[in-house]
Amino acid sequence: MSRRGTAEEKNCKIDPIYRNRLVNMLVNRILKHGKKSLAYQIIYRAEP
Repeated sequence: MSRRGTAEEKNCKIDPIYRNRLVNMLVNRILKHGKKSLAYQIIYRAEP
């Protein structure tokens, strides 16, 4: 029998401007050297 318990589900934080979980997930994907503020700047400058 396995001794390991079930893994807890992680909750993604919500983007502060758009209030959207997907925007925050995108920011986490494009992180540059751990600088989240730079990733947010890249996302916000890319809007149409």
